Amino acid sequence: MQSLLPFAGFYFTYFTFQGMFSPFWGLYLESLSFSALQISVLMALSTLARIIAPGFWGWLADKSGQRRNIIVTTSILSAASFCLVGLHNGFWWIFVSMAVSHFFWAAALPLVEASTAYLTRAQPGRYSRVRVWGSIGFVCLALTGGYLLDWLGIAATPWIVSALLIGVALTALKVPEVKLASRGKPAGPIWDTLKKPAVIALFACCFLQAFAHGPYYTFYSLGLKQFGYDKAAVGVLWALGVVFEVGVFMLMPRIMRRFSLEALMLASLLAAVLRFGLIAAGLSLPALAAAAQALHALTYALHHASAIGLINRMFDEQHHGRAQGLYIIASFGLGGSGGGLVGGLVWPHGGVLPTFAMSAGAALAGVFVCLRWLRPKRQACQ
Repeated sequence: MQSLLPFAGFYFTYFTFQGMFSPFWGLYLESLSFSALQISVLMALSTLARIIAPGFWGWLADKSGQRRNIIVTTSILSAASFCLVGLHNGFWWIFVSMAVSHFFWAAALPLVEASTAYLTRAQPGRYSRVRVWGSIGFVCLALTGGYLLDWLGIAATPWIVSALLIGVALTALKVPEVKLASRGKPAGPIWDTLKKPAVIALFACCFLQAFAHGPYYTFYSLGLKQFGYDKAAVGVLWALGVVFEVGVFMLMPRIMRRFSLEALMLASLLAAVLRFGLIAAGLSLPALAAAAQALHALTYALHHASAIGLINRMFDEQHHGRAQGLYIIASFGLGGSGGGLVGGLVWPHGGVLPTFAMSAGAALAGVFVCLRWLRPKRQACQ
């Protein structure tokens, strides 16, 4: 059996970058005196890149059979491009440098996800035991990033992020090529699967969940700052959510044996309604802020693991690279960027309350889609 350790190492370094970028990049952009709309546009670049890039790179990987080479090359180019960000503080310089970097950065994760899901297909719960190392990496930087910036200054943020992306490129070199088992009968057109109502509903749920999270990844840290939380507290709250996420990932094999993937998807959307409602109404209260972050275990970990499992089940193996790319496009791409940009328009008109009330509404729409077309069941039937 092929070792999963290189994939665990990639997840760890990939999400150390996220652990620095998500909590602190918005604060860095604010320190450059950018407006809320400019910040939302720059923060949305990482999600906008996921609209175009994953589909292209997934198609290229499936057609060429060179998944590993694409992972390595794009990881290196992403790190090299991001090193340009810190050379100038102008909006358009940062915009172009980040756009190029994120186009390459968006390639690797869905391809690694497809390989990990394929290698753990006989025991889907094992996927979460590998993916949990990404959560651990996120926690490491979210907890220490605030103290690091207090020591080095907020201006050091782009250089810290660049160094972390170089770490991603180095671990990408260790990721092996994963060869699919040969099949006598070729797979049919991917469109035959995409047009099924359950598949459309799955991508709609992923879109709405990511749309709900778009303002979170763009404005959550700014909201905490408005209520008087310092950078260390910001990092702790971000890390708290991912600590609970680690717990759910570790328990996923047991959870998946008891509940269907459709039921887990529904639970993640219901939790998102509650979570963003708490943020909208109670972010000023540390206890409620912490409770909302604890729900990240359900709104991200449970959602992501169930989505990966459903995609792995619904699509033929020869289409997994493209299917993972489409998942990234529908969720983090269209959903995340849409939520972040709309949040940028809402934020100046009331801040936390209307912005995160919108997030709760998007998650509630996902609940209705899931109930209508995914038909959750109490017991897993796999």
